[in-house]
Amino acid sequence: MKLVHVVLVCVVTLTLSGVLRAQALPTASRSPVQIGIAGSIASSDYGLDYIKGFTLFGDLNFSRRLSVEAEFHDTSLSTPDNIGEQTYLVGPRYSIALEDRANIYVKALGGIGRFTYEPPQYLRRSYTYGVAAAGAGIEFRASSHFNVRAIDIEYQTWPGFPPHGLTPIVTTIGIAYVH
Repeated sequence: MKLVHVVLVCVVTLTLSGVLRAQALPTASRSPVQIGIAGSIASSDYGLDYIKGFTLFGDLNFSRRLSVEAEFHDTSLSTPDNIGEQTYLVGPRYSIALEDRANIYVKALGGIGRFTYEPPQYLRRSYTYGVAAAGAGIEFRASSHFNVRAIDIEYQTWPGFPPHGLTPIVTTIGIAYVH
């Protein structure tokens, strides 16, 4: 199931990148598309230990400062408390400070999250909830085709999680291919 999501994100991004090449590059202030992978660590707000995993993300830039970000977090690879969280989020991203090699941004995302109880502590079962998130981060241009996501911190809220909601904090560090 996870492979299907990765393939879907790649196909959509590659399809959009062909359409976006119609923009003349000399007039563009930033590359229109970036797609990346990152390591993730989350304070899940459910157990005592951090849960770890990965993030796939993509950005579609509309202007020098405004873009749309889509991301998939899977923090169920290392789960000391036998829980896992997956989120599928999308929303606007605004660059608040652009330098030649650095980009500081803020973002507001929404989507769905899956919370999974895992063996041996629990019987395997998953539940889906609505998720809203706010985040910020900094990226550095490593070359004309690669950006380094030095840090991205995201505060999520899962208001439907019983009994009073869930508020994980997810931190990612990674690299992105810029097209």
